[in-house]
Amino acid sequence: MSSRIGNQNQRRSRSVAVVGLGYVGLPLAIAFVHKGFVIKGIDVNAGKNQLLNKGKSPLPHVRDEEVEAVVRSHRFVASEDFSEIEAADSIIICVPTPLTRQHTPDLSYLLETCSMMGPHLQKGQTIILESSTYPGTTREVMQPMLEKYGFTVGQDLFLGYSPERIDPGNQQFTVEQIPKVISGVTPECRDRVERLYSQVFEKVVPTSSTDAAEAAKILENSYRLINISFINEFAQICDRLQIDVWEVIAAASTKPFGFSPFYPGPGIGGHCIPVDPLYLQWKAQEEGMESRMIGLAHRINLEMPAYVVRAMKRILSEKRPLRGASILVYGITYKKDTNDVRESTAIELIERLLEEGAAVSYHDPYVPELRLDGGTMLQSTALTEEVLATADCIVLHTDHRQMPLQMMADHAKVIFDTRNVTGRVKGSAEMHRLGAGEAGL
Repeated sequence: MSSRIGNQNQRRSRSVAVVGLGYVGLPLAIAFVHKGFVIKGIDVNAGKNQLLNKGKSPLPHVRDEEVEAVVRSHRFVASEDFSEIEAADSIIICVPTPLTRQHTPDLSYLLETCSMMGPHLQKGQTIILESSTYPGTTREVMQPMLEKYGFTVGQDLFLGYSPERIDPGNQQFTVEQIPKVISGVTPECRDRVERLYSQVFEKVVPTSSTDAAEAAKILENSYRLINISFINEFAQICDRLQIDVWEVIAAASTKPFGFSPFYPGPGIGGHCIPVDPLYLQWKAQEEGMESRMIGLAHRINLEMPAYVVRAMKRILSEKRPLRGASILVYGITYKKDTNDVRESTAIELIERLLEEGAAVSYHDPYVPELRLDGGTMLQSTALTEEVLATADCIVLHTDHRQMPLQMMADHAKVIFDTRNVTGRVKGSAEMHRLGAGEAGL
């Protein structure tokens, strides 16, 4: 009898449930399968689960071949059924943590997940939150919810936090190569989280508390928000001074110490950089404080689509007014080579152009249709020589690797480049770059 129980525990110790099979959860699940774990993938999207179980990927940065391989290994299956977590030794939560319309934390996905998990939890399980959130969430929100089901965290249920560091489309680092920050509500919780992740990641970085690990993730993204927002402001100054900001950055980057290059663009999008710092801002305000740096950086970031529109007005002013002009936006995702439009500044850019009276269309190979905040639906326009020649201006918002840049340069009338990808391209199109001292704003 004891041998059978031991074998059952051994099998269960290699079983992990991953809740949320999106940009974070799916690559993480695949990484665990590669290390020999059996993964129960849980997602409320039935269509996504059906696609995954057929060996097809719902994400452009995860290849079909990767999904097909883990499905064929019989160590991965996706389901909407939360009872699947009962057989898992560990549960990893990777659900969205967006902002409300008031720019305050929206933990509704996390709260719903805890409620759906609760009736199926088993003694001895380790639960790890990976979603970005404010310091204190794991202790103050998750722990009380889980303990409502009769468990004591640190004794018969083990709770930790490990911030995701997934960078969709990044081909330089695999999931396992990125150092993994881990933590636990108690020392035993932390030890269990460390033992689990040490089997998958090349380097595990323990912290003293879940609060510290949550704060580390917020710091990483606040650092990027502040520096990118500053370089966007600096680009506007360079435009006014008729200096090429890209040349300035290249020159400054030759310093071997004390400088890290950041690059301007049409604004910061995505589920992390423009969102996570506001979680910290909210938490600080709860304690009677605020981060003036985060607040200012956030405002600068929000202003970038309006700045792009002003620059376009200036560029087109000698040819025709923006009202009535035909504008084609290339790329509407928040970063290249993904289909993620969360917090993408392209949405506000298109809405502002429409408000100015422009006729706006877009092309994005990863996004066949786009719903604007007002409910208007747009369809991705086929990128033909005729379409390029007809448009009064092409705005390069997202620099997907498959962008037909030479084709654009040969057939477009005017190109406004917000990503500095046209510097060495020659063609008949009149080309302008954000921050290159050409807009005169």
